[in-house]
Amino acid sequence: MQPIEFDEVVQRITQADPRYHRDAYFFVREGLDHAQRRVTKNGKELPRHVTAHELLDGLRHYGLEQYGPMAITVLAEWGITKGEDFGEIVFQMIEARLFSKTETDQREDFKGSYTFREAFCEPFLPGKTTTPTEPTAPESAKV
Repeated sequence: MQPIEFDEVVQRITQADPRYHRDAYFFVREGLDHAQRRVTKNGKELPRHVTAHELLDGLRHYGLEQYGPMAITVLAEWGITKGEDFGEIVFQMIEARLFSKTETDQREDFKGSYTFREAFCEPFLPGKTTTPTEPTAPESAKV
């Protein structure tokens, strides 16, 4: 049995559901790798399952690293305007057996995360004291 190529599966997904550009799926896959590296100690631990919050933070960080102040524009061009869009892409890839999940993982885990404005625009506003790649907690986690 030949392994199914990621690109072929993404093509099938986007044909069935054209809400998101094919590049969004590649971005989420690369962002997952980035998130896994961020949650392991200096890459010395084996990759592990990441939570929705860890993945969202990794995607934010990866987007800022790759696209800087254009991240929000690039993501919007691909159909991604909120955390729930990342969740939809993740679960489409889970259903296509490209990603795996735990018993407790669910689409709702991606709701109520950061707003895209705070995640991708505010780090570049004048007078900002944090660096654009510094992680931020979602509003629900802020005290």
